[in-house]
Amino acid sequence: MQKEEAFYIGYITKTKGLKGEVQLYFEFEDYEALDLDVVFADMNGKMVPFFVASHKLYPNQTGLFYFDDLDHIDKAQALVKKKIYMPLNKMPERDEDDFTYDDLKGFQVTDETHGELGEIIAINEYPQQFVATVLYKEKEILFPLNEDMIIEIDEDEKTLLVDLPEGLLGLILIRKKANNGTVCVVLLK
Repeated sequence: MQKEEAFYIGYITKTKGLKGEVQLYFEFEDYEALDLDVVFADMNGKMVPFFVASHKLYPNQTGLFYFDDLDHIDKAQALVKKKIYMPLNKMPERDEDDFTYDDLKGFQVTDETHGELGEIIAINEYPQQFVATVLYKEKEILFPLNEDMIIEIDEDEKTLLVDLPEGLLGLILIRKKANNGTVCVVLLK
C-alpha cells in the first residue's frame, strides 16, 4: 500500500510493559468509529502493516494495542514516534451535514476590519481550541477558531468571515531553527 491510498489516524507515543504493548495517540477525530483490525506504520517511507491482536480505546484520544508478532518491548520500541495510517476504504462515512473546523482548510479568510487575509493553510488542534494558520503578507498568522470570532462560513464559496480582536494581526509568527534542531517560536509586534 502507498501513503496516497491511506489516511492518517495518529502516532505511537510509547511502549507499555514488556510484552510489546504500545500506546497510540489518535489525531483522527472519530477514532472510535474506526475498524482497527489492521493499521499501517510509516517505517522510513514504507507502509508496513500491523495486524491488531487486541486493543482498548480511551476517551483521551489514546488506545493501547497489541499487534500480532510483536511480543516484546524491544520489537515494539521500533514503532515509537511512527505515524499510523489506515486504508482509505476503511474511512468511516461522514454525514453530509457534519462540518468540522478541519473542513476549513483551503478556505479564504476575510476580516471585517482588515479585509482579505488569505487562505487557511493549516488547522491545528490544541487542548482548548482549534487554531487556523493563514499566510498573510508572506507571514504566518495564527488565530483561534471559535464562535466569538467567526461571523459567517460559506461552504459553497469556501470563504470564512471573521472579526479578529484588535492587535492580533500585529503578532507575526517567526520560526527559527535552533542548533539542536528544535523549533523556537517568537512572537513580534
